[in-house]
Order: sequence, then C-alpha cells, then structure tokens
Amino acid sequence: MIDKLVVVAIGGNSLIPDPRNPHIDEQWEAVRETCRHIADMIADGWQVIITHGNGPQVGYIMQRSEIAMREAGIHDVPLDLVVADTQGSIGYMLQQALDNSLRRVGMNHTVATIITQMRVDPEDPAFDQPDKPIGGFMSRAQADKAEAEGWQVFEDAGRGWRRVVASPKPLVVNEINAIQALVLAGYIVIVCGGGGVPVVRNEVGSLRGVAAVIDKDRASSLLAQTLRADLLLISTGVERVCLDFNSPRERKLDEITLEEARRYLEAGHFARGSMYPKIDAAIDFVHNGGPRAIITSPTNITRALHNETGTRIVPGGSG
Repeated sequence: MIDKLVVVAIGGNSLIPDPRNPHIDEQWEAVRETCRHIADMIADGWQVIITHGNGPQVGYIMQRSEIAMREAGIHDVPLDLVVADTQGSIGYMLQQALDNSLRRVGMNHTVATIITQMRVDPEDPAFDQPDKPIGGFMSRAQADKAEAEGWQVFEDAGRGWRRVVASPKPLVVNEINAIQALVLAGYIVIVCGGGGVPVVRNEVGSLRGVAAVIDKDRASSLLAQTLRADLLLISTGVERVCLDFNSPRERKLDEITLEEARRYLEAGHFARGSMYPKIDAAIDFVHNGGPRAIITSPTNITRALHNETGTRIVPGGSG
C-alpha cells in the first residue's frame, strides 16, 4: 500500500523563466529549483509521480526542424516524435536534478522516466478543431507568416500569438501497468511528458502516432484518477488562481469547492490558453473521487501543501 500519493504536473512554461531568452542554462536552473521543492515533498512522506508540459519546447524543436529543412534539405520531424523527444530531454533534466536534490537531503531514491503513449480516439472532434498552443509567443507579423506556412494560430490570453494543433482527449495511459508496478516498488517515475505521445490503434490493433498534442493537465488528471492519487498538484507560473486576472477587480482564490470551480469556469474567468485547462483538470479529478487538487507555482509547493498559499479545489456544492 502507498500512503500520500501525489501526481505533480509541472508546466512546460514554468521551466522557461524568460521566454524572450530561453537559454538552456536558465531552463536547467528552473528545473533544479522545481526539483528542490519536490524533494521536500518526498522528504515529508509523499510518494511522488511527476508529469510535465512541453509546449514551448515542442515549438523550439519544430522551429529548428523547419530551419534545417529549409536551409539544408533535412527531413522534418513528425509531431509525435517531437513529443517523444521532449519526454526524453525534459525527463532527463528532471531525473538528474531530482536525484541531486534528494541526495542533498540524505535520501536515495531511483528516479526513472517512462516514454509514455496516450491512446486517443481517431474520431475525436479535436482533430477538426485545433486549439492547443505550442511554441513561443509571436508578434502579429510572425503569426501571419506562420499562417502562410500552413499553421493555424490564435491569440493567447493577451500575451501574443501562438501556433495551435489538435488536442484530443486522453483515454488510456498505455504504459499504466509499468507505471503502477514501479510506483508500488517505491520508484519515483516521470511519465506522461507533454501529455503523452498521442497514439491510436488501427483496424488490426496496432498502435501508431498521430499529429497532435495532448494537454498535460488532462493527462495528469486521468493518471491521478487511474492510480487513485490523494492529490493532484498542478505547478504553474502563478502562486494562486485569480478571478478577473490582471484587472483592477483581480481576486486571488485560496480554496474553492467543486461547484464554485465549475461556475467560475463556465463564466469565462479562465483563458483557454492558460488557466482554463488547469481548472478543468482539477474539476475532473475531484469530480471523479479525488480528495483535492492544488494549483500553485513551483517555489510555493511546500507552502501550498500546508495551506499557506496556492489555490485548493475541494469537493463540495451540488457537484
């Protein structure tokens, strides 16, 4: 039996402190800072499973691929392989940083990354309505150029323009048996990176990748439900969720019930490209039996676990 099982979902954007200067050294420091707080959770008795986003990182790889194809005639990289690439690279960074952080507090755990496939429905309507942002923010001129090259773009929460791809609903974590076996054996696993590599089964039952990106918060919620976790912790770029964000009426939320969360979501308080999927994932987890979800920034994880900050979504109301 496992006590205090938590799925920690790390945002891909939170690992890039300055999107205008996404230097790898800065990303390493953000990963190390995040892992220091995760190590504190483990020292406090939590059994941790880590997931992570990859939106900006996918965009950088695809931009490099486009340049290589244009300048040197090198083949482009399919989106499913790009997601797998980020699972390996970000997983490696998290593995190393968390191992080092644990050793500093006198703990010795094996940390392992599993390249994770996520099964989706090939008839999911999302394939006809791309809405998942990937890559960095662009100016209007850069967005026009991306559109001319065949991309779909949208304006993301007043922060700039981004490319969008299909984001089908995750149905099954393909490697769930291996994940569960490792967790039960006491390993710390990093899984479902970037939401998992989206795959479908063909008419004879074989798996194949599809050109899409699964929202990592939805995938993390599904994983937490499947493993019956005690907590879904979504680590993002803000300390607490806000109503009327960045307006004179801004109000920070400490604890909201499931019913309140649904009401705020339906009222349009949360932007589709930023906080909406996080609240939606928290609602899904709590609605399906999860005791609570927390949304906060990496540096505030420890304080949020002691109810000193962060936004908690808990059962309650007619939900």
